[in-house]
Amino acid sequence: MVEKQTNDVLVSFRGVQKSYDGENLIVKDLNLDIRKGEFLTLLGPSGSGKTTSLMMLAGFETPTAGEILLAGRSINNVPPHKRDIGMVFQNYALFPHMTVAENLAFPLSVRGLSKTDISERVKRALSMVQLDSFRNRYPGQLSGGQQQRVALARALVFEPQLVLMDEPLGALDKQLREHMQMEIKHLHKRLGVTVVYVTHDQGEALTMSDRVAVFHQGEIQQIASPRTLYEEPKNTFVANFIGENNRISGRLFSRTGDRCVVELARGEKVEALAVNVGQTGEPVTLSIRPERVLLNGSSEACTNRFSGRVEEFIYLGDHVRVRLEVCGKANFFVKQPIAELDPALAVGDVVPLGWQVEHVRALDPLLETV
Repeated sequence: MVEKQTNDVLVSFRGVQKSYDGENLIVKDLNLDIRKGEFLTLLGPSGSGKTTSLMMLAGFETPTAGEILLAGRSINNVPPHKRDIGMVFQNYALFPHMTVAENLAFPLSVRGLSKTDISERVKRALSMVQLDSFRNRYPGQLSGGQQQRVALARALVFEPQLVLMDEPLGALDKQLREHMQMEIKHLHKRLGVTVVYVTHDQGEALTMSDRVAVFHQGEIQQIASPRTLYEEPKNTFVANFIGENNRISGRLFSRTGDRCVVELARGEKVEALAVNVGQTGEPVTLSIRPERVLLNGSSEACTNRFSGRVEEFIYLGDHVRVRLEVCGKANFFVKQPIAELDPALAVGDVVPLGWQVEHVRALDPLLETV
């Protein structure tokens, strides 16, 4: 990756660690640069360290070791309200006894702005989230989506250089959540503010972000653009956590440059990209996305060609997931757009299938979790 100029970096985590009990590190040696104006998402399962990292940046938690820099200066000992950071939480954290306009005015009056200035900024923030006509309502009179918009406007009203969002859409239903994802994304583009967003929802991370940092057990496994993470995962954890993934276990048979041959349990051989493999004879996991597997005649030109028995069809509207038994593995999925599905295909059919070398990645062996 090309090194960005230092003056493009707004936030730097340097060797940051966090432990609550002095023994177990929730965040282990975090080194991360966040660029000015970018939308960076911290993604990972519960307990992976993503929210703790966000809370240290906000000032609600103190690093056990290491340093956090904001615009070039250390903020380890700067209290939260002096960090010039906006925050949006899942539970909105609005003041119930204040109207929408008063909620938005609060962070401005705390900062000592004049009445005229406050009124002007509140007006601007309300129109930004299309809530002009709701200024005199109380949070209790608003829907969840409207409350989340107010929380968003309040985080942006004092024009901070950085906005932190912790699972802000977690309480909303699917349709509203997807609508708000686009709203936040468009607001970010319009304002050019730097956003650090925490979620465990991979779809949300892929939809909204410029870059995504995938956390697991207190460490960043990979940080990249959504497309790179999905198409080029660096290890088995990232491949499994981002999107759907077929995993086949085997052993490294041979390697030539960035290509390798993997031998499966029953002796079949698969040619793959050697991404994260050890020595010949050592176990590896093959990773193949369901939409990259070709069925029937489409598979004729594939280097890796096998046959599979159709076990089940799962109908999902615009596409169908076909579950097959392939190479002794019963849960091998192929994703087919409705328009491309062969209507004659039936459960029990044995069909040829295949995938290109560039779509199968040889990664570290999967540690089976009980």
